[in-house]
Amino acid sequence: MATYNKRGYKPKTKKEKEEVEEILDSESTTAEVFSTLDEGANKTEEWVTRNQNTILYIIGGLAIVFILWWAYTQFILGPKSEEAVAEMTQANIYYNDAINATGDVQDSLYTLALEGGNGKFGLTRIIEEYSGTEAANLANYQAGMAYLNLGGTNYQKAIDHLTAYKGGDSVLESISLAGIGDALVQVNQTADAVSYYMQAAETNPNDFTSPKYLLKAANAALATGDKSTAIEALEKIESMYADADEASTAKVLLGQAQASGN
Repeated sequence: MATYNKRGYKPKTKKEKEEVEEILDSESTTAEVFSTLDEGANKTEEWVTRNQNTILYIIGGLAIVFILWWAYTQFILGPKSEEAVAEMTQANIYYNDAINATGDVQDSLYTLALEGGNGKFGLTRIIEEYSGTEAANLANYQAGMAYLNLGGTNYQKAIDHLTAYKGGDSVLESISLAGIGDALVQVNQTADAVSYYMQAAETNPNDFTSPKYLLKAANAALATGDKSTAIEALEKIESMYADADEASTAKVLLGQAQASGN
């Protein structure tokens, strides 16, 4: 091929002529490609030049946001979180004692957990003062469950706090979803409760709580005439939790729901 590139060389045969033409075409195509790339690079450079101030503003803005976020987490949120945990210790004691108590004693302990005692904040004050911390998030869960157990006029407060709690795919998230369902039933919003029970069963699937929540979903669905959802929940108990205590009740309800649907 080097021979073809010599100045003044003339191909002697038809085959050589075709090879030379092919090489020249290839070189021409390559040149066009590099020319196109050069044009694209030039356009990019021109665009950067025209918009360099905007680009610098964006980069500077992102840097400022990162610095502010870092400073907030290091110097504000960090100490705030530690303070919240320390402040919440007494409320936790009241809350845990309430879980194991009964009757009026339980109500009193839940109230102390919510309102505070011994010079320490209660759960509601922790939520207000330490918003954004994990302690405040947990306080929403505990406050919601406390209001749910106190009952009476407290069900909407239970719904509000349990809805505010963000637990991810955790045991407490599952319990909080079921708690919202329980509270909705108490305020005569049974149809809305069904989806919360179903979510509770799916958030942390296990042989103990999932069949309980599915049975609650089925009962709530049947109470509102939603037979298809009731059957779905009952069939899940039958197929996935056949050994659960709720399985026998679910079997009876499933038969009734299927029979009434025909």
